[in-house]
Amino acid sequence: MAYLEMREISKKFPGVQALDRVSLAVKSGEIHALLGENGAGKSTLVKILAGAYQKDAGSILLDGRAVEIHSAHQAQELGISIIYQELNLIPQLSAAENIFLGRPIQKRAGMVDWKQMYLQAQQMLDKLEMGIDARTEVRRMGIAQMQMVEIAKALVLQSRVLIMDEPTAPLTGKETEMLFSVMRQLKKEGVAIVYISHHLDEVLEVCDRATILRDGVNVTVTDVRDTTLDTLIRHMVGRDLTEKYPKIQVELGDEIFRVEGLSAGRRVRDVSFGVRAGEVLGVAGLVGAGRSETARAIFGMDKKRTGSVYVRGRQVHISSPQDAIRAGIGFVTEDRKGEGLVLTMDVGENVTLASLPQFEEGIQLNLKREAAAVDEYVGKLDIKTPSLRQKVRNLSGGNQQKVVLAKWLMSKSCVFLFDEPTRGIDVGAKIEVYNIINALIEQGAAVVLISSEMPELLGMYDRIAVMHQGSITAILDRSQVEVTQEMLLYYATGGDEKHAAAI
Repeated sequence: MAYLEMREISKKFPGVQALDRVSLAVKSGEIHALLGENGAGKSTLVKILAGAYQKDAGSILLDGRAVEIHSAHQAQELGISIIYQELNLIPQLSAAENIFLGRPIQKRAGMVDWKQMYLQAQQMLDKLEMGIDARTEVRRMGIAQMQMVEIAKALVLQSRVLIMDEPTAPLTGKETEMLFSVMRQLKKEGVAIVYISHHLDEVLEVCDRATILRDGVNVTVTDVRDTTLDTLIRHMVGRDLTEKYPKIQVELGDEIFRVEGLSAGRRVRDVSFGVRAGEVLGVAGLVGAGRSETARAIFGMDKKRTGSVYVRGRQVHISSPQDAIRAGIGFVTEDRKGEGLVLTMDVGENVTLASLPQFEEGIQLNLKREAAAVDEYVGKLDIKTPSLRQKVRNLSGGNQQKVVLAKWLMSKSCVFLFDEPTRGIDVGAKIEVYNIINALIEQGAAVVLISSEMPELLGMYDRIAVMHQGSITAILDRSQVEVTQEMLLYYATGGDEKHAAAI
């Protein structure tokens, strides 16, 4: 018998039927994957379970008993905890203070029992085996440690249902394995875990069963041990994907983008590279290697100490993102919600943010021409939105990423910096991003693709620059060498070309 049951849940938003009689059943001591493309309804379903949204129809049962969940506090009281992609922690507070936030241990006089609170928090953190001191401020932690603090919060609540939404997106391989170890321990203790991830290889490794949604309806429930990666993908997207990385080869033109001697902050040291028209330059490296910081310095988001940037052979002086845009450089940032979008603005306003001068007529904007241009890009990228006036925060992650891409495509840039462009989006949306990259290089653009996923880099590159501790250790050319993951790891950990023959 399932501990958690959601039966025929329906939810409608203006212009969108997000869920249409969707059901989910999770047993105690089970890791249950909830899968589907962006916009399939996964987030809506778990937000109903967490009390953030109210269902229009259907029922929720816990251990066979019908419950109504009207708030996050009520969900917690029922033993339901959710760890969102955007962690819900206060950086200035310690791990213990975050764990007991809103429910401190008190003495009889009503005073906070700090000693007991730190003791219990430390016991919970020790159980997770991450070496976290309960007195450490969250802002001094890495992402993996922050996630463990979130899990400790759930343990303190004695949660029987734990929902994890894309928990491994920012983690390294080693950190992911540590997280899986914790999940398996919680499974042994009878916790029902709902696991949402676009990393299907992880689903095959750690999950017991999977419920798959598409367009707000149930597709199937399957035992993970009896299925394959291709079968999961086919259920999710409704078709076979013949090629995960549809890289096209185009004839490369002249070099149109060059960076010389770039240094910035502590993580970018004397970086130099060039990119030709029609070329995809991948950028590989471990966490902290300086990949994102390099892109941010190029685009004027971070101040550079030294270095020059050239576009089409002409040196451009960039001290702000506005300078970069005028120079013909577009930047799809790693943090699409914090830096790529204005969540309080609508789809149309976000798409034209980098292109407003195109629609100026005197001191006014030609709103009719602007709307027609936005409509064209919404159609080109198949952005699923009920209208151009929809707030972008209400779109799924994949459609939000498409809005970011539409913004830079409309800017008519000739150089595109992509920083983790497929992070947190489903397999079908990833293919669409790759096809957008293909379209750009067909038009003669220069593309810099930063990614933590080595298969993605190996599938889409012409050359790969590998970074280690802020510097480029090698630039590998597809036409000269067959690049492997082992080779990328060798250079990403500081290996040099002199000893490369050993790998």
